[in-house]
Amino acid sequence: MAGTGIKTKRRLLAVLIIFTALVILFIGRIGYIQIVQGSSLQQQAYEQQNRGRVINPKRGNIFDRNGQELAVSASAETITINPKDIKTSNMTLRQITDELSAILNIDRDSLYAKLTANQGYQIIKKKIDRDEGNKVRVWVSENRINGIFVDEDSKRYYPDRNLAAHVLGFTGIDNQGLDGIEFIMDKYLKGSPGRILSETDASGKEIPNKAEKRIEAQDGLNVVLTIDETIQYLASKVLDKAIADNNVKRGAVAIVMDPRNGDVLALVSKPDFDLNAPYAAPQGVDPTKWAGNTNEDVKVLQQTVWRDKAITDTYEPGSTFKAVTSAAGLEEGVVTPETVVSDSPVQLGVWTFKCWRYYKPHGTETFAEGVYNSCNPVFVRIAQALGVQKFYKYVRAFGFYDPTGIDLPGEVNGIIHSKPTEVDMAAASFGQRFTITPIQLITAYTAVANNGKLMKPRLIKEITDNKGNVVEKFDPKVIRNVISEKTSETLRQILEGVVSKGTGENAYIKGYRIAGKTGTSQTTEPGHYIASFVALAPADNPVICVSIMLDDPKGDSHMGGAIAAPVAGQLVDEILNYLHVEKQYTEEDKKTMLPMVDVPEIRKLDLDEAVKSLKEKRLQYVIENSGNKDGKIVVEQTPKPGAKVNNKSVVILYTYTPEQQKKVAVPDILNDTAEEAMNILAKCGLNIYISGMGNVVKQQYEPGTLVNEGSTVEVELLYLDNIE
Repeated sequence: MAGTGIKTKRRLLAVLIIFTALVILFIGRIGYIQIVQGSSLQQQAYEQQNRGRVINPKRGNIFDRNGQELAVSASAETITINPKDIKTSNMTLRQITDELSAILNIDRDSLYAKLTANQGYQIIKKKIDRDEGNKVRVWVSENRINGIFVDEDSKRYYPDRNLAAHVLGFTGIDNQGLDGIEFIMDKYLKGSPGRILSETDASGKEIPNKAEKRIEAQDGLNVVLTIDETIQYLASKVLDKAIADNNVKRGAVAIVMDPRNGDVLALVSKPDFDLNAPYAAPQGVDPTKWAGNTNEDVKVLQQTVWRDKAITDTYEPGSTFKAVTSAAGLEEGVVTPETVVSDSPVQLGVWTFKCWRYYKPHGTETFAEGVYNSCNPVFVRIAQALGVQKFYKYVRAFGFYDPTGIDLPGEVNGIIHSKPTEVDMAAASFGQRFTITPIQLITAYTAVANNGKLMKPRLIKEITDNKGNVVEKFDPKVIRNVISEKTSETLRQILEGVVSKGTGENAYIKGYRIAGKTGTSQTTEPGHYIASFVALAPADNPVICVSIMLDDPKGDSHMGGAIAAPVAGQLVDEILNYLHVEKQYTEEDKKTMLPMVDVPEIRKLDLDEAVKSLKEKRLQYVIENSGNKDGKIVVEQTPKPGAKVNNKSVVILYTYTPEQQKKVAVPDILNDTAEEAMNILAKCGLNIYISGMGNVVKQQYEPGTLVNEGSTVEVELLYLDNIE
């Protein structure tokens, strides 16, 4: 009996020990779950019971400096599904697949795979327009389908399409910035997503009659640029025309900056692309053979239309760099505007540096005249007087050894001699045998225009919220003082002479004082030239710097003075007019100007009175009487009353009501002076509209073209000599 009791006690003790151990293990497990895994499991339970769809935030807008919209987020919608709920629908999955794929125009097999997946919420199609979304809503409602959702979304839209394409950049399917400002400022623009939460059971099905919980998305902030939409448009327009007129093969660049603060008012790189379709086939590529989304396609886009030549292309600046050499020489006292210099060749070892007009040298001249004439040996001698160390000190000071830091992705640095020799310096003095970017060059010119202060290019003005409140400002930044105020003023006066009487005459605009410098550089590829021009205006107090670069022109000329200077002059004229900078004509301007007059009302007057009225306005006339010698009353006139024309223009007087206007053949006036062209056209009963100065290099109509009598023929003038 005693043995049995002991055995019983042992069994009870063992059971107690086992039970106690199990309780301890159970308590430990509960403690581990509650304490160690508690927050994680709680989060998983919450996510399981509250599965939701993402509400994409509206990306912030991008504005120009005046509040004009350059990039906006247009309303769109996204289709999502919950496969667990779709299985409870009244329609079969095959029927749902067939009908939904037809509405959304998507692949049927991939849709069916998502509908049958053992997963939670899935995206079916993003960024659809409202009409397409409403079709899905109606279809879901009519067929009482569960688990298909149409939620609000947004997609990027660029109202001006190609305008400022390389500045703005573009976004991807998830509204992420991929290039340009969209990429650089993505953290400000993108915002924070929200969610639509709905409670689900363990299997993932939505719990009936449970209200959805909505966590609103936080929209992105807005970016205000220094770009002026109008100036950007003007720069793009003149560049398109220059490319067409000069058969430019490898694109072009136009940059406009305010030298007082470094603001980039326009930055145009050609070729460009439609921001609303960035992956479309570039010009010259067959659209039917273009996918747009392959790696090879993207490489083609990156090398062509996506390429921002203003910051990623390097080139030899040519004679535009002579302003830097001039600044160094003036600042160091090596020369003054009146210093007598010579453009005779400079011999350095086996190298001979000659003037571009080697066939007819300029001879002895003042330094100012050497700049007007762009004589290479003059600048070689200045560099020699400075010495290698001091010369390259100014090259560095003007910013050519470093990127400018402009707020755009992909900026490269030029290639400058690291251990330059005297020969390197001689070639560099007139802009050869080293490379820079267009943005580096115009940035250097801000120091010439802004009393010696080199400005950092400013592209972003401020960040604002949806109420217009400024969240963050980006102030102008002076990089360094490069030259003195006196040197800046002296150099601007010399560069003004380049335009008024030197190689830059084709940039001359009556009424505006423009300073500038031409440039023509030859690349290592035979026959490949780059024509350029940089302008400052008004010369006495510059408010704009304008840089034009034409890459590989194959037209009548490849010289900067012939083809880049007139483009810069026209752009300066249009911008200063837009900025309401008043024209101030010199006495010389007034002598060569054709005054504008209003055509008087002469209908119903007899011929004698009509002719007298026209003569008082210094207008010429032609009488058309259709063979009726007795007609004495003016019945009709061309141009009509009130039209503004140059004096000496022709007014056609009709003594009858013409059924149709008389046609006349346009004469050949190419190479004629303005006065000669005007007289020739007047004898034919035609009027003239003149742009530029010099000789006629382009006329609106081909010789022999029939136009209405009294029509105005537009002509373009350029100086045909003295072009560097």
